[in-house]
Amino acid sequence: MDLSPKTKIDDLLSRYPFLLEFLIELSPKYKLLQNRVTRKTIGKVATLAQVASIGELDLKKLLSDIADEIREKSGEEVVVGQDDSDAGVAPHGDNASAPQDLKSRQEILKSIIRDLHDGEDMEVLKQRFSDLIENIKPTEIAAMEQALIDEGMPESEVKRLCDVHVEVFQESLEDQDTVKAPAGHPIHTFMLESRAAEELLRKISQILDKVRDLSEKELIEQYSSDLERLLEQLSDIDLHYLRKENQLFPLLEEHEVKGPSQVMWALHDDIRAGIKTAQAELAASLGSEALNTIRYVSKSIEDMIYKEEHILFPMAMEMLSDADWRKVSQGESDIGYAWVVPEARWPKAGDIAPTGGKETQEPGILTLSTGQLTTEQVNLLLTHLPVEVNFVDENDEVRYFSKVKEKIFPRSSGVIGRKVQNCHPRASLDKVQRILDEFRSGEKDVAAFWIEMKGKFIYIRYFAVRDEDRAYRGTIEVVQDVTEIRGLTGQKRLLDWD
Repeated sequence: MDLSPKTKIDDLLSRYPFLLEFLIELSPKYKLLQNRVTRKTIGKVATLAQVASIGELDLKKLLSDIADEIREKSGEEVVVGQDDSDAGVAPHGDNASAPQDLKSRQEILKSIIRDLHDGEDMEVLKQRFSDLIENIKPTEIAAMEQALIDEGMPESEVKRLCDVHVEVFQESLEDQDTVKAPAGHPIHTFMLESRAAEELLRKISQILDKVRDLSEKELIEQYSSDLERLLEQLSDIDLHYLRKENQLFPLLEEHEVKGPSQVMWALHDDIRAGIKTAQAELAASLGSEALNTIRYVSKSIEDMIYKEEHILFPMAMEMLSDADWRKVSQGESDIGYAWVVPEARWPKAGDIAPTGGKETQEPGILTLSTGQLTTEQVNLLLTHLPVEVNFVDENDEVRYFSKVKEKIFPRSSGVIGRKVQNCHPRASLDKVQRILDEFRSGEKDVAAFWIEMKGKFIYIRYFAVRDEDRAYRGTIEVVQDVTEIRGLTGQKRLLDWD
């Protein structure tokens, strides 16, 4: 092992994990290396020379102590080099004052955004950034946002500043290589959707250029239907955002990146609301208002694409493993795609060995098609539904009923294992048998009834249960008191417990 001031701390800890506790004992400042985000950002580029500076330790002694620890714990021989000519010290010249350790860079980034928050001039901050820091990485911006939120800046304020702080760093971000991913990879599909969104925005922009000198009446008469059609198509961007929110963000959160995804989610909601507002304004013939809203939506989507492709996606590609990306891709088709479909299957069969499946299932854990629950959780879930659920298997035997607090039709454990035909009065047996026969034959899948009983309106539904091969596996009965539901009118969009 060759050890020098240039050795990267993440490389060292990846090879010798036991050094983490050793370093923390040397200086409590090294506790930041326990954070996975820090390791993936600062640790990737921080040298031992910079680590010594952060911990306020003598570099030569730090190198010697690390070498001794490696020898003692691993038995490996370590050669220590002392050449620190390029060990993190800034070269003389235009950027001699540029801080090279990542902790200092983060503090400068945060101070720039705080000053932006306090109203400092944008151009002044851009120059300050240019003078102090070069080649900012997407992961640094994400880590900065996370740190600001952790330190108490409201997510709403980070969201408000998101566009302007990206503008501050834009020139440096554009020097980065464009993110690349193989066909079928979630990132590749996201970027295909962005190209499709840009084409829709181009068509909308062409109309906006044409209507500049038109009266409101002329605008509505000549272009309202075209704009409505394009906005309806553009609304499919919701699927793009839903996949980010439900497939990508959870994996980033597992890597302790929460703040940036929450900020981006709020911006998604603004875009969704903007599209709906523009549609409503066109429908109400409010041409001028609609155009202003459409311009806002178009700019917001363009800015979001920039943030995705210059910050979010490069950061995600760096942080997430192939196993993580397989998790992202699983379930994407359940949500759907905006305007495009993946160009290929990813990963190809045999490309990556399957991982994550347990050979043996933990006792009391049920592995379901979309998650895992304990038997206690399953029971609690079923008994807290606002409906009564009863299940009859393919042999017409009662296998389950939910023991809810207020039952509409009383049930007791004596019915379990009994033929369902024997659980109904003779007068209704023919109806029960007909439902079962037609479910079993595949002729029907649903049967519904409703009755009034003791001042309540009761909705009773039967659903055929079929496996993946469409084979009949039983019948679910769902009983619900819908008296209150029938009386609902208008909308209730806010929580009101008064």
